[in-house]
Amino acid sequence: MSTRAPLAERFAAARPRLLRLAYSQLGDLGEAEDVVQEAWLRLESAGADRIDDLDAWLTTVVGRLSLDALRSARARRERYVGPWLPEPVVTPVAAATPPPDPADRVTLDESVSYALLAVLEQLSPAERTAFVLHDVFDVPFAEVGEIVGRTPESARQLASRARRHVTASRPRRPVEAAEHRRLVEAFARATAEGDMAAMLEILDPDVTFTADGGGRVIAARKPLHGAARVAKAWIAINSGTARAAPRGIVDLNGRAGLVTAAANGEPSVLAFTVDDGRIVRIDVIRNPDKLRRRG
Repeated sequence: MSTRAPLAERFAAARPRLLRLAYSQLGDLGEAEDVVQEAWLRLESAGADRIDDLDAWLTTVVGRLSLDALRSARARRERYVGPWLPEPVVTPVAAATPPPDPADRVTLDESVSYALLAVLEQLSPAERTAFVLHDVFDVPFAEVGEIVGRTPESARQLASRARRHVTASRPRRPVEAAEHRRLVEAFARATAEGDMAAMLEILDPDVTFTADGGGRVIAARKPLHGAARVAKAWIAINSGTARAAPRGIVDLNGRAGLVTAAANGEPSVLAFTVDDGRIVRIDVIRNPDKLRRRG
């Protein structure tokens, strides 16, 4: 796009990337949208004629605003009721055309998979920012250092520590999208049929089930570990509340997930992490504040 194009057009072209950047740092699409809107207001005040490299300038502004928002959010999340999980970006797989909101393009980018967002929650704000900026968005360490308020070498060390943690926590043998979906569909069938044997075939022995209700709806306050315990819990949940509940496969941050509904209509979104052909993590988002954008 020409540098002479109207400022609003140039910002609109950059917006999907900026939103992915802010969302990757924050794990909260609503806060990410607020950050990107603030970047636009600052750009209007600054004036494009005084900016040599608009993309770099916007990346720096969004990176700093996201870091500030993340630091503030960490304090709130420490007071959160139960586990805090990232907000999912959910799109019905049967949608004929993509939704018009550019925010939905986040779902098309593997760099912001839900599994990665869940791992990033364990990092410090500075580590997360350095990793996201450099490893995901290819921002040079000189610019990363400016954003996090460190030297380039310190920024490199932050990203290195984060990378080691991410590598240790992410699936060692990830599967293709089709295999991921097959396992999600198998999970849905097994829970609907109360088939314990089928559940144990697809769950990793050390699988973890985490639920986020935020104190707004009923949800387990602590993660549940182990295939047998998780399988029993899900079969019990299904038999008690979901006989008439619709179950649907959705696109959740680029991979297959599930949407379920309890008998009272309260929805849940299930994100799955798969490693070496088995489900190793199930994240259940029930907080209605995080499901407002559900397709």
